[in-house]
Amino acid sequence: MLTAQLQNQDPLNPLDSTDFAVQLATFSGVEQQVLTNDLLTGLTAQLGASGMAEMAGWVGMEARAAAPVQFDGVTPVTFASSPLAGADRAELVVRTAQGIEMQRFDIPLDVDTLDWTGIGLGGAPLAPGEYTLEMTSYSGEDPIRTEPVEVYQAVREIRQGPSGIVVVLNSGAEVAAGEVTALRDPLHF
Repeated sequence: MLTAQLQNQDPLNPLDSTDFAVQLATFSGVEQQVLTNDLLTGLTAQLGASGMAEMAGWVGMEARAAAPVQFDGVTPVTFASSPLAGADRAELVVRTAQGIEMQRFDIPLDVDTLDWTGIGLGGAPLAPGEYTLEMTSYSGEDPIRTEPVEVYQAVREIRQGPSGIVVVLNSGAEVAAGEVTALRDPLHF
């Protein structure tokens, strides 16, 4: 750049030396920023691979996250019961993947985890398939808040996604690793 500038400078109107120094400093700063960005990109890739290696032990474990579940028609689904503080009662609402309500029933306020057995009205099990669980907290007869319920599901895969590490659950649902709130060994539970 210096050579090109000297070759193209008008000898009758030379560039002020301070302007020339500012231009050189600006060019040097831009070059350093490009190098820094390249180094940060490489570091981010290394950290992502390191995080995946650390999380490899999650495969086969049961992760708790707010995600749809795959009900097989037999095996109960364990979910976290977390009604809003101060609620008088709480209700579990079960919906199909299409959003059709299949069940609605009261759940205890003082239990940390419960099992949804998938037994419908009349004692027959619901059909195998994907379901979502929601909890509605009530004050008297007024609903205070409805939110997705966190369920335990087997971890099938850990992968690097565009926004970070993704946990693929048994149902096929994908959640960010940071959205997993608990992890347990299904063999020792």
